This record gives sequence, C-alpha cells and structure tokens, in this order.
Amino acid sequence: MGNSHDTRIEDQKSPAAVPKRPPKRPTDSTDKESGATAPLVSQEDATVRRQAVSDSQRRLLNVMLAVLCMLISIPLLMLISIAVKSTSSGSVFYTQSRVGLDRRRQLRSIAGRCRRREDLGGRIFTIIEFRTMSVLSCAAQSWARPQDPLITRVGAFLRRHRLDELPQFLNVIIGDMNIVGPRPEQPEIFLRLKGEVAGYTRRQRVLPGITGWAQINHRYDQRLDDVRVKTSLDLEYLRRRCMAEDTRIMVCTVPVMLRTDLVV
Repeated sequence: MGNSHDTRIEDQKSPAAVPKRPPKRPTDSTDKESGATAPLVSQEDATVRRQAVSDSQRRLLNVMLAVLCMLISIPLLMLISIAVKSTSSGSVFYTQSRVGLDRRRQLRSIAGRCRRREDLGGRIFTIIEFRTMSVLSCAAQSWARPQDPLITRVGAFLRRHRLDELPQFLNVIIGDMNIVGPRPEQPEIFLRLKGEVAGYTRRQRVLPGITGWAQINHRYDQRLDDVRVKTSLDLEYLRRRCMAEDTRIMVCTVPVMLRTDLVV
C-alpha cells in the first residue's frame, strides 16, 4: 500500500515543479521574420556580391579581348610605328602618368584607415600610346587644342580614328585599365577638375578604359563643359555596367573609329 501511495504522489507533482526553459533569444532569422534591419543589410551585401561577380566577369572579357586584339593588330602596330618614326623626330611611343582606380574607399571600409596619406584620386599608372605631337609639346599636362599645330600629320590621322590608343591594350593586360571605362585623366588636371565638376571623383570607382560610353558619345575634352557632359555619361555607365553593356560599347566604338569628321 505504501509503495502505491508514493507512486500516486509522484505522478501528481505540480507542473510548477518542472524546471522552465529560459526564453528563446531572437536570432537573425527571427529578426528577418519581424522585419528588422537584418534583411536590408543582407540585401545590400547581396547587391555588392552580385556587382563584384559582374565586375570580375567584365574584367575577364576585357583581358581576353585585349590579348586577342593585340595579337591581331600586330601588323597594324608595325605600320603605325614606321609612319610615326619616319615622319617626325622622337620616340614612336609616348608615355604619361594618369589617375586610375581609387581603392582608398575600399581600404577604409575594410581596415578603417588607409596607409596612403595623400589623396591623388586613384592609383597613378603610366599610360602608353603612339606619339601624335611634337616632342617639345609632350611635357606639360594640358588638353590638346582643336587643330593644334603641334599635332603631326600622322598624329592627326591616328587621333581622328583613335588608332593612337592601340598600345593601351597592354595597359589592359597588365591591370591598369579595361577596354571599357571612364577615360583616365592626368594627375594635375584631375586635382583641378575634382573641385570643379560634381561627381568627378566617382569615376574612379572602376578601372579606366580605352573607350567608354562618354568617349563614343562626346568629343575630346577641350573645355570644362565637355568634362561635365562626359562625367554625366560616365556616371550613367557606372550605374548600368555589366558584360552586355561593355560589349555594346565595344561594338559602338567601331563606327566612331571609322568616322572622318571628328575634330582632333
């Protein structure tokens, strides 16, 4: 009898005697279901990742085409070299410092600081092209003037058809540029323009290019208004850049090169 009574007492213990589990703390999934800020962060991260993948695909396309174009154009490069050398004194090629991709924003967001103290607008690299002007005129950093008398006869033809920029495929291959992107500017001119043209420094968020949306839709820079127009076009390209857009711009560049009415 005693054992049976004890069993009944054990079965009738109060529920309060059972230890309670601690309340479940909200997790990321709970936050997502409740509409907290986590989904916004995840969406932003996903957008950044998608753009990074797109930029990698664009980079691969640009490098592959640069190598192909460099190989195909070897005979043309040799002919241009002979023409430049035989018609004017000086080197066949002309090199100049240009402002490239700005990684300061990326470094600051990752490490909270940047080792480079002076903000030059981007990484300075050396661009290479066929020389189109007399040797004495190649020192100062300035824009070419319309019908500039310092432009050689061969140089005028090369500029009109954008053939002076063919050696820049090498810049694409080594990582300074893409085939498609905003046109890189000279450092001294860049420092002046970034304070005069709204949004100008945003162009440096991508690799500069040999051709681009601005280059095929507007002339060479001759005055500040030209820069404002081309900056607007560059920022338009940045918003919609992808492999398909790069391919479209490359195709549209061909008829621009064939035109004979461009002012140089």
